[in-house]
Amino acid sequence: MGLLLLGGWVAAGAPSAWGQDEIARRAKVKPAPAYPELARRMNITGAVKLQVTVDRGGAVKNVKVVGGHPLLAGAAIDAVKKWRFEPSADETVGIVEFRFDPNQ
Repeated sequence: MGLLLLGGWVAAGAPSAWGQDEIARRAKVKPAPAYPELARRMNITGAVKLQVTVDRGGAVKNVKVVGGHPLLAGAAIDAVKKWRFEPSADETVGIVEFRFDPNQ
């Protein structure tokens, strides 16, 4: 399982979130999730898996949490809703996984 650093705005010194994109379409815009302050203070780490439906135009149409800590899930959902994909003839459904680690 390869990991890649998600592009996007991250404040200097802020913990990062890592993600894996298993959607067949190429994402044009992939902002990284903000690490929730409460999760950072509690030193909560882990992965959040989301099932994402992308409409034909490339916007995220639906997001469903399929695994992960509830304190991290909201940040992952907020970020993936801002993703934009290349247009396609059909809707696409796939899994996106974000890994949260306050030490990275």
